[in-house]
Amino acid sequence: MAKITLQDIAHSYDAPNAERRTFALKPLNLVWENGGAYALLGPSGCGKTTLLNIISGLVTPSQGRLLFDDKEVGSLNTEQRNIAQVFQFPVIYDTMTVAENLAFPLINRKVAESEILSRVNESLEMLGLQRLAHTKARGLTADTKQKISLGRGLVRRDVNAILFDEPLTVIDPHLKWQLRTQLKQIHQQFGHTMIYVTHDQTEALTFADKVVVMHEGSIVQVGSPEELFKRPTHTFVGKFIGSPGMNFIPCRVMGNTAFIGNFAVDVHHEYPVLEDDVLLGIRPEFVILHNSGDGIPATIQSVDDIGRHKIVTLQMGESTIDAIVPEGRPLPENPRVSFSPAEISIYQNQYLVEAKKVD
Repeated sequence: MAKITLQDIAHSYDAPNAERRTFALKPLNLVWENGGAYALLGPSGCGKTTLLNIISGLVTPSQGRLLFDDKEVGSLNTEQRNIAQVFQFPVIYDTMTVAENLAFPLINRKVAESEILSRVNESLEMLGLQRLAHTKARGLTADTKQKISLGRGLVRRDVNAILFDEPLTVIDPHLKWQLRTQLKQIHQQFGHTMIYVTHDQTEALTFADKVVVMHEGSIVQVGSPEELFKRPTHTFVGKFIGSPGMNFIPCRVMGNTAFIGNFAVDVHHEYPVLEDDVLLGIRPEFVILHNSGDGIPATIQSVDDIGRHKIVTLQMGESTIDAIVPEGRPLPENPRVSFSPAEISIYQNQYLVEAKKVD
């Protein structure tokens, strides 16, 4: 296991002498502590896999330094870095049995036979593959093969880190939750440094202690699942995390009041005067609909009933917003909208504006 440090790491797939280079990964600095469970989260093309492959040694960065426990490893290949990597699609030997596939990484490292048997049996049980232990991998389903691939990464105990590149893509949906839970238990038991790449917020938030959110080749926030939900520091994080994501409404801010058009909204914090490119951020869970009284008039555009609650989309002036309404609560015919003041965040130029709480 190792602490992994990235210092000014950046990468372009263009030739070094190209007249204009496009960077898939923009300069970043990051530290993953020894034994942590981390997720790299973001949409396709944001740089997640590039960063993972730089850590493993499959890609050499265009610039920057990579350290394992304060030792630079940029010149070392994947084997020398002692990394286990599980890819999006299964990487196994079809001519071997399930048990032989799991044993192969240990045999290569000359682990004692009794220890190999113990770890293989442990992995078979953990992944629910006992009855297939002596079955050739060739005829197995794609999701079963991927479980073997996961086992090959987890069977080792001597690795500096285990890297997962969207490992549950080919897994049946009903098995994904089970496998994520097992990965979490394995981390708690053995304390490997684990880095999990995904575009799926549910996978990231249920697996990781810390989530690294990436957007257009940059890291926009690092935080716990709770921090990302309650206090996104960038509008992209607010939109990307949550289902539906955070609402962002153009406004002006003076002191502890935001003005949406001609309507004043208490924002519960004290701000300087903010006028240019300012947004009020509020989660749909904290949008309140009522029939009368104070609030901003709105029109219901659509209602999606998902069982435990309704997602109501409203047109409020020039803004389209979402509200979550508990199941069984009637919708107002002529809704007015208000917000829970303590749950409002203010953004300028896409970034969270820090403010003092009003006593």
